Amino acid sequence: MLLTMTLAPETTPVWIVPKRDLLAERALASQLGVPPIVAAVLVNRGFTDPTEADRFLHPSLEHLHDPTLLPDFAPAVKAILGARERQETIYIHGDYDVDGVTSAALLTRFLGRIGCEVIPHVPHRLREGYGIHLDAVEWAREKGASLFLTCDCGISAHEQVLAAKEAGMTVVVTDHHQVGDTLPDAVAVVNPHRPDSRYPWPELSGVGVVFKLCAGITAELGHRVEQFYRAYLDLAVLGTVADVMPLLDENRIITHFGLTTLRETKKTGLQALLRVADLATKPQLTARNIGFQLGPRINAVGRIDDSAIALDLLLTEDEIQANLIASRLDTINNDRRAEQSRSVDEAVAQVEQEGLESNYTLVLANQSWHPGVIGLVAGRLVERFRRPAFVLSVADGVAKGSARSIPGFDLGEAVRATRHLTLGGGGHEMAAGFSLKTDKLPAFTSAIEELARATLKPDDFRPRIELDAEVAAHEASPEVWADLQRLEPYGNANPEPVFAVRGVRLVGLNPTSNPDHARVTFGTEAGMMPGMAFGIGRRLAELDPGDPVDVAFSLEENRYNGQSTIRWQVKEVQKVSL
Repeated sequence: MLLTMTLAPETTPVWIVPKRDLLAERALASQLGVPPIVAAVLVNRGFTDPTEADRFLHPSLEHLHDPTLLPDFAPAVKAILGARERQETIYIHGDYDVDGVTSAALLTRFLGRIGCEVIPHVPHRLREGYGIHLDAVEWAREKGASLFLTCDCGISAHEQVLAAKEAGMTVVVTDHHQVGDTLPDAVAVVNPHRPDSRYPWPELSGVGVVFKLCAGITAELGHRVEQFYRAYLDLAVLGTVADVMPLLDENRIITHFGLTTLRETKKTGLQALLRVADLATKPQLTARNIGFQLGPRINAVGRIDDSAIALDLLLTEDEIQANLIASRLDTINNDRRAEQSRSVDEAVAQVEQEGLESNYTLVLANQSWHPGVIGLVAGRLVERFRRPAFVLSVADGVAKGSARSIPGFDLGEAVRATRHLTLGGGGHEMAAGFSLKTDKLPAFTSAIEELARATLKPDDFRPRIELDAEVAAHEASPEVWADLQRLEPYGNANPEPVFAVRGVRLVGLNPTSNPDHARVTFGTEAGMMPGMAFGIGRRLAELDPGDPVDVAFSLEENRYNGQSTIRWQVKEVQKVSL
C-alpha cells in the first residue's frame, strides 16, 4: 500500500562545498610547483601524497599494470596461442555497445595480425538481446570454431558456456562486469572483478581487459609492447570513455595517450568516423568528443539497427566503404536522436498530465517507444525531475525496461527486490535493465514506489553541485588555466573542477538570443571577470546590477575569431542576503 505523502519538486541546487585542507595544499603546491587552486583540487580528490599526485599529473605508459596479474591470464593465453598454432578458428563474441564493439574489433585486428583465424560477432539488440544468445553458440559450431572467446560479456553466461563446451569448443571469457556467486565453467575467466584477482585496478572497461590481455600476449611473443600500444590505444580509449569508466589509474593512462592516438589514427574507419563527426581537423581531442560525438554514433547503430555495421567500420581498410558506413552511422544517429526526442517529449507530457512529479519514482510504459532508446529517455527524465526513472517499451504482452537513478537509490538492489514480479534483469546502482509481463506493471510500480519511499529522503531529490573548493577570485584567474589543464582528461570520477567564489558583484548582464543563456561580468577583488551562464539566464535577469552574489563556476577557454580568452562558465548563482 502506497503512502499518501507527496513530495513537491525542489529545484534549488544544494552546494556541496568541502572544507579546504590548507596544510596539505601548501605541501603539494610547494613540492609539485602547482598553483593553490590545482593543489586544492588534488587534495579534495584524495591526492594528498606528493608522489601519488605527481603520478596523477604525469600519466605514463610505464605505469600500466602487469597483465600477467589478470585472473586466468596464463590459461587464456595458452588457449589462444594453442588455437593459433593449430590454425583453428577462434569465434569472437562481443557486445552491441561501444565497449563491446571496440573489444571485438581490437581482438579481431590483433589476433589476425599474429596469425590467428578469427570470426567476429556482435549481437543484434532486438534479435539476440543482451549477452550471448544460444544461437551464437550454434553459429560458432557451424563455422567450425574450436575456441569461443568472449569480450565485454560472458561472466553470467553459464548456460551458453556449457553449451559451447558440449559443442566441442574451448571457452575463454574476458569481461569486466560484476561477478556473480559462481564463475562460468570456462577454461579461463579473465575479469579483474573476480574476488581472487590480484590485479591492482579492477575498474577496466571490457576493451580495457582485452587491451591488457593482448599486451600480455605481445610480450609473451617477444614483440614490442610499445608498438602494440601505438596500434590499439585508439580503440581502447573509445570503449573506456564511452562506457563511462572512472578515469583514474589505468583508465586515465589509456585515455590520456589514447586521445592522441585516436587523433592521429591510421585506421580507415576511425578516420571516416572523425570526419563525419567534424573532428578530423580538431587539433586535440577530449574525452567529451568521445562521449558526445563519436560514442553516440557507434552506440546508435546498436540501439536501433545492427551493431555489426559499426564493427565493419572499425575493421575495414577500404576508404570508400569506410566513408559509406560512417555516413550511415551518422544518419542512424540522427534517427536515434529524433526517436529519443519524441519519446522524451511524450514521457515528460505523461509525467505532467498524470501529476507524477510528486512521486518518489517515475515508472512509464508505452508501446511506441523503441527499446533501444528507453535507457536514454530514463536518463533525461532523471535530469529533469531528479527521480529514479523506469522506462518500459511494451510489445506482445511483455514490457522491456531500462532504469536510471539518483544517488541514494540502488537500482541493482531494486531489481533484485522485485524479482518476484519480473522475468529477469540486473544492473548496478545507477543503471539497470529488466523485463516483465504487462499485467505485472501496476504491482511493479507500487513496489518500486514503496521501496523508494523507504529509502530516499526529501533532500535526495534536490539537484547538487559538487564543488572542489571555495576560492578567492584571484586564485581562479585566467593565469591558472594552463595549470588546470594538467588535470585532464575529465570524465567519470575525475570531473571538470567546479569552484565557488563568494560575494562578488554582478556588474554586467548581456542576454543571448536565447533568454536562458547570458553573458555576464563579475566585479571581484582581482578585477573584472567575464563569464557565460547557460540555463540560468532568466534568473540572472531578476538580479539588480551590483548585487552581491556567490558564484559556482568552472574555468573555460572561449575561442572566437581566432582569439582565445579565459572566462568563468557559470553553473549557479546565489544572491547574498545582506
